[in-house]
Amino acid sequence: MDHPLGRPKLAVVMSPRQWNLYTGKQRRSHRCTCVTSRLPRRKTATDVPDAPLSTDPRSTAGSAGAATLRRKSVAARVRAYVALTKPRVIELLLITTVPTMILAQGGFPSWWLIIATLVGGATAAGSANTLNMVYDRDIDAVMNRTRNRPLVTGEITPRAGLVFGLVLGAFSVVWLWLTVNWVAAVLALAANLMYTVGYTMLLKRQTSQNIVWGGAAGCMPVLIGWAAVTGRLDWAPLLLFGIIFFWTPPHYWPLSMKFRQDYANAGVPMLPVVVADTRVARQMIGYCVAMVVCSLALIPVADMGWFYSAAAVASGAWFGGSCVALYRRAVTGTTRKLGAMKVFHASITYLTLVFVAISIDPFLPF
Repeated sequence: MDHPLGRPKLAVVMSPRQWNLYTGKQRRSHRCTCVTSRLPRRKTATDVPDAPLSTDPRSTAGSAGAATLRRKSVAARVRAYVALTKPRVIELLLITTVPTMILAQGGFPSWWLIIATLVGGATAAGSANTLNMVYDRDIDAVMNRTRNRPLVTGEITPRAGLVFGLVLGAFSVVWLWLTVNWVAAVLALAANLMYTVGYTMLLKRQTSQNIVWGGAAGCMPVLIGWAAVTGRLDWAPLLLFGIIFFWTPPHYWPLSMKFRQDYANAGVPMLPVVVADTRVARQMIGYCVAMVVCSLALIPVADMGWFYSAAAVASGAWFGGSCVALYRRAVTGTTRKLGAMKVFHASITYLTLVFVAISIDPFLPF
């Protein structure tokens, strides 16, 4: 009898036993298909992943290393720009500024005025030093003492250095004009021009007296400090100017003695390069005497007390003795055994003692 719903055509040629086996296989195949359809599909090469997080430790370490290198690179660049400003020279200049302000005030000026003046003075000096390095990069490359400066090594390009120096200079003038007074701003601009144009471009490579006249720029901080407090100049700051002016040759020429071959190779006619040591030492003594005279003349002009007077006499005699000792050794031909750098360091000590005494004296009752 025919199946009420009819059989497929295959059933016509199958026995009942064969038909049951066939339909059983179909049902099992259907169940496997249903189960496998519920399993996760295998991803193919064309599938886009869901941005998994990297678990490779080498990748993480590489990213951290790159960030560290970037930080080191930025830090190195900052250090290079700071080096352009010659921070140690700026420190010496600022040592003279604050005591001058205390003397002008007759006491301690406001903190804001001190900070504003120091910021303006530091950026003005930093500008002059940077522009000096830009202009002198050719001779800096020849001298052992300066061949590692940023513009020589290529850490900073000449164009970047020039822009940096000009920006610092402009900032210093505007800052002092707005926060201190116009007199201090004009004096800062004059100091910058005296050093960059007067000393660096005109005098340094032309005359053995370069540091004498070029050093006048280093005397300007005392004028700026006095003007910051009083808004004008007087005889007292001019005498302070004189102290530093006459101090500069016996301060710098011992350094030139030590590095005379450097200067000779670079073609810079520093006095120790072109004349005998005895003549250099003799001129140092003369400048030292003039320096001490200015320091003593300050006593009646600024009404200084016994503390400053004693310090000026004692420190002046000590530093003068160092210059005389240098001369004696030069006469006997033992200049190299003298250690000219001892006189160089003695000059720094002398200037520090004098200006520390200037800053203390106004607070004493006698």
